Amino acid sequence: MDRIRIVGGNPLNGIIPISGAKNAALPLMIASLLTDDTLTLENVPHLADVEQLQRILGNHGVDISVAGRREGHGSSYARTLHFTARTIVDTTAPYELVSRMRASFWVIGPLLARMGECKVSLPGGCAIGTRPVDLFIHGLEALGAEIEIANGYANARAPKGLVGAKYIFPKVSVGATHVMLMAASLAKGETIIENAAREPEVADLAKCLNAMGAKISGAGTSTIRIQGVTSLSGARHRVLPDRIETGTYAMAVAMTGGDVTLENTSVDLLETAIKAIESAGAEINSVENGIRVRMGAGRIQPVDVITDPYPGFPTDLQAQFMALMSRADGVSHITETIFENRFMHVQELARLGARISLSGQVATIEGTLMLNGAQVMATDLRASASLVIAGLAAKGETVVNRVYHLDRGFERLEEKLTNCGAIVERVSE
Repeated sequence: MDRIRIVGGNPLNGIIPISGAKNAALPLMIASLLTDDTLTLENVPHLADVEQLQRILGNHGVDISVAGRREGHGSSYARTLHFTARTIVDTTAPYELVSRMRASFWVIGPLLARMGECKVSLPGGCAIGTRPVDLFIHGLEALGAEIEIANGYANARAPKGLVGAKYIFPKVSVGATHVMLMAASLAKGETIIENAAREPEVADLAKCLNAMGAKISGAGTSTIRIQGVTSLSGARHRVLPDRIETGTYAMAVAMTGGDVTLENTSVDLLETAIKAIESAGAEINSVENGIRVRMGAGRIQPVDVITDPYPGFPTDLQAQFMALMSRADGVSHITETIFENRFMHVQELARLGARISLSGQVATIEGTLMLNGAQVMATDLRASASLVIAGLAAKGETVVNRVYHLDRGFERLEEKLTNCGAIVERVSE
């Protein structure tokens, strides 16, 4: 099993290209099931989750071809992928595939809309909480689907097709909003979604669906209207930049000091997080085709944050911000409101010398001047990034184990950091 070895203490200086967003690429790939024409996606990151979803879509009969290499790099990334679901050969998404990646459950929307039936394994829980799929089920039932849960599967039928309706989400859900957008695009009549997720990835999916012939308005707000159409065509769409990767590297610069330009991204994607990083002492400015992050010689300042659905502070940056606050000049507080078990990185940060106490969903971080390298264990994708950030600033050597979590969401992390002066290497056993 691979590990990442980090020797901390070097400020980051240089340029880091930001990849396409994983959280946008996955629903966009799944949208290919809605049409028998070819959907072409540009700027698709080369990640383990993307590779797994390719296998899942292939199981349904999607033909996938890959093209695109960035000049000067040995292996492909920022790829262009072509998806053609001319014939759906299997409407079952089996447990052995869905259990490996939660987002694969989202195929239930387009399969049901296009084929009128499907059988999709329930994804189960995950390391950061139970994350139930009831919002998905109730939303599709509002569109006329008949769904029976039996033997670990959602057996869904819409023999007369889906029909537009008004549905109010009792709780904001990005995944369920994605599924409703895809399903309602082929439903008869108008669908109105209230309390919809407002994340940029939702708006990106709607933009792609509209390019395919859907009629969606209001994406990016809490009210989305979808006028159903009888069929969708192919399209070409570029995946938006990864705002979580953007925030992660911005925090790494603030943590270590230095001056880095994050290319191919925008402050507009994560304004709340940018403000928090600036409050911690970093100077962040928009530049041509990116963001420049600079950290002066002063101590990191303590900042309190509360995670919230977009446009609030992202839960996917909570662990990374906790690492940053571990070296602040004072006490900070982080309140997690999205997932109930998303503090598992606390004990690993403590191994590096972080002083963190928990009370329910509130973490209190007492900043310390110096962290010290140690062996640590990644528990999930975003937690693993927090350990890398901490390791970059820690004295001595840090070894992050279980880095397969990182490979799910960060493209070429070691290369990007090394090019900016960090001492980071992957160690394979």
